[in-house]
Amino acid sequence: MSLPHAILTALLEKPSSGLELTRRFDKSIGFFWSATHQQIYRELSRLEATGLIRALQRTGPVRGQKKEYEVLPAGRAELARWTAAADDPRPIRDPLLLRLRAAAVVGTAGLDGELRRQLALHRESLASYRTIERRDFAPGEEDRGDPLQHAVLRAGIGLEAFWVQWLEETLETLPAPPPEPPA
Repeated sequence: MSLPHAILTALLEKPSSGLELTRRFDKSIGFFWSATHQQIYRELSRLEATGLIRALQRTGPVRGQKKEYEVLPAGRAELARWTAAADDPRPIRDPLLLRLRAAAVVGTAGLDGELRRQLALHRESLASYRTIERRDFAPGEEDRGDPLQHAVLRAGIGLEAFWVQWLEETLETLPAPPPEPPA
């Protein structure tokens, strides 16, 4: 499972509380690996119980303070092991593709609205990724950002560009809706 590894990665970048991790997932890791607040807290407990992370010592009163976590050597070793492990590509499991397959059987009535909605969402994500790239990996400043983080971002840009192009082409191929019967 990759959620514990996503959390280990985030904690190695910066020791954090569960709330901070949730916010960071929403802003960066969540672009390619999502997790709910509850999933993150549950996984933090598991990682701590297995000795991969620990809560940092608190100074001052404990009540009301957020519990911050850091990765232990065993957690770093697990992340390194997982990073080097082999994984086969996963097949695409997207409900939209299944809807299109079903529409080929039952008809396309109402499908264009969902395709347009999906297109708007993918255009928004693509614009967001390109903004991040301009900000964090400006031409001429390649040494400013991590090349592997840039590779992940470029993958996101490529995937969103694919979905935008594919959705535009698919919308063009939809048969015209049947004419409305006269009233």
